[in-house]
Amino acid sequence: MEKPLVIFEMANNHMGDVAHGSAVIRAFADVAKPFRDTFRFAFKLQYRDLDSFIHPAFKGRDDVKYVKRFEATRLGMAAFDTLLAVMRECGFLTACTPFDEPSVDHIEAQGIDIVKIASCSFTDWPLLERVARVDKPIIASTAGAALADIDAVVSFLQHRNKRLTILHCVAEYPTPPEKLAINQVELLRSRYPGVAVGFSTHEPPALTTAIMLALAKGATVVEKHVGLPTENYPNNAYSASPPEISAWLAAGREAMAMLGSDARIQPSAGELDSLGSLQRGVFAKRDLPAGHVLESGDVFFAFPATPGQVTANQWSKYARYELTRPLAALAPVMAEGTSVKHLRELVLKQVEAVRQILRTSGVSVPGKADLELSHHYGLERFGDTGLTMLTVVNRAYCKKVLVLLPGQAHPEQFHKQKEETFVVLHGSMAVSLDGVEQEAKAGDVITVERGVKHAMRSATGCVFEEISSTHFTDDSFYTDPAIAANKSRKTHLTHWM
Repeated sequence: MEKPLVIFEMANNHMGDVAHGSAVIRAFADVAKPFRDTFRFAFKLQYRDLDSFIHPAFKGRDDVKYVKRFEATRLGMAAFDTLLAVMRECGFLTACTPFDEPSVDHIEAQGIDIVKIASCSFTDWPLLERVARVDKPIIASTAGAALADIDAVVSFLQHRNKRLTILHCVAEYPTPPEKLAINQVELLRSRYPGVAVGFSTHEPPALTTAIMLALAKGATVVEKHVGLPTENYPNNAYSASPPEISAWLAAGREAMAMLGSDARIQPSAGELDSLGSLQRGVFAKRDLPAGHVLESGDVFFAFPATPGQVTANQWSKYARYELTRPLAALAPVMAEGTSVKHLRELVLKQVEAVRQILRTSGVSVPGKADLELSHHYGLERFGDTGLTMLTVVNRAYCKKVLVLLPGQAHPEQFHKQKEETFVVLHGSMAVSLDGVEQEAKAGDVITVERGVKHAMRSATGCVFEEISSTHFTDDSFYTDPAIAANKSRKTHLTHWM
C-alpha cells in the first residue's frame, strides 16, 4: 500500500437518519480532500440483522443500553444503499463491519470493498467462517485478544489466502492517552511479518499525537470514529468532528513527512559538502613515482582535506589507487592524479561463488569463521589462481575449511613448521606432492609433511579440511618469487555468511 489507509468509522452516527448520514459523509469528504496526497480514505458502516441479531426476549427493551441504541438507529438496506452511493460519489472506498452472518450476505450483494471484523467478534468463529468465504480484503481489530487468539485467527485467515490487516485497538471509549499502548503496533508487526498492521483508535478527539506515533511505528491503516454534531445529534466522547479530524489528519501528514521514505535516502549536495569539509585527506608519507600502486604504508590521513583530494572515507581495501604522476612527500593524493580500481563487486562475486559451493556440498561452517581469499596474482585472476580459507580454530592445533572453485588452482608452496592433513569433503582435486600428482576425491586423506612442496587444482570444485599443527603467517614459501613480492595477495572478511 503506497499510502496509509484512513478509515472513517460512522458506526451508528448516522442516527438512523439517511439525510444526516449523507451529510456526515459529505462533510468528511471535504475534510479529506486536502489530504489525499498523503492518505487513502474509506468510510465504514456497521451491519446487524436486528430481526435475528437481538434475542426475541430483549427486543424493545429500553433498559439494555445497546439494544436501545441499535433499534433507535435502525436503517434498512435501501437506506444503506443510499449511504454507499454517497461514499462512492465522494471518492471513498467502502467498508463495513458485519456482526452476524446475514450481514455478510448484504456486504457481498452490495459490492462493499472491505470487510472489517470488530474486536468483539475477533474470535466469533461462526462469523469468521462466513467472512472467510468472501473474496475481499479483511481488516480485524484485536482489542482484548490474547496473543494465542491472534495467532489462531491470523493462521485461520492466512491458510485461506485472505488479504489480512490486523489493527491494534483498545476498547475503552474514550481511551485515556496513557492506555493507548501504541507499541503494540510494533509487537504485531514483528510477530506477524506477512500481515499488514494498523491502529484503531478511540482516544479523545482533540488528541493528535496518537496518529503520529502509530504511523511512526509502521501502521498502514488508521481507523477513527467520526460524527457530525448538530442540535439534534451531538457527538459522543470518542467521535471526532470535521475540525477535529482536520487537525488529526494534519498531524498524520506531518508525521509522514518527518518519516520520509522506507528506502535509504539520498544525501543532498549540501549534506555531502558539509560532511566532506570534516573528513581527513590522504597524504603521501614520502616521494612516490608515477605508476606506483599506493599501499597503506605509503600514506597517512590528516585534516583538513583539499577539494578534489582522496579522503580517508574513500580509502578501502577494495579500492586500489595507482599514481598517474609523481607525488612529493606530504602532498595530498588527488583524484585527478590517480587511477582507481574498485574491487568490492569482484570480491562479493567470488564470495557468493564460495557460498554456493558450500551450500551444494552440505558442509557446515561456523558462522563466526573468518574468510580469507588468497589471490596470488591479483584479485582479477582469482578465478584461475587462488584459494578460499575458512579458519575454524588455530591453537596448538589448527582446522580450516578450504575451497577450490571450479577451474581454480593453488600454486606450489611448502611449510617449514607446519604439517598438515587434507580430508576431501566434496568434489575432487589433483594434488601434487614434490612434483608427483595424484587425484583425491571425497573421503580421501592426504598428509603433507614439513618441507614437501605441494600444489592443488580442481576442475569441478572441491571442499576439503585442513587439519594441522599451528598455522603461522610467515610459514608459507612459494616456488614463484612473484607471489611473495605481491603484498596484496589476501583479502580478509569477517562478515560474509
